[in-house]
Amino acid sequence: MQGVGYRIWATRTAANLGLRGWVGNRRDGSVEALATGAPEAVAALVEACRQGPYGACVAAVTVAEAGDDGSLGFDALSTV
Repeated sequence: MQGVGYRIWATRTAANLGLRGWVGNRRDGSVEALATGAPEAVAALVEACRQGPYGACVAAVTVAEAGDDGSLGFDALSTV
């Protein structure tokens, strides 16, 4: 969902959970994120992402392993 501040919300939520990684919009209207850290914190972020920020309409959340290690902190990326 784009246009509701999802990237900023996800960045703040992840930072509050002590996670590293990134979040970015995709041209197809979806949002993609990578989160690394304590397993319980990652699980909490995934659950939070199912709801999203006020105004979001989240259709689905898919979880998969990633090759990026997210070691640079948590950032909002440009649309890809």
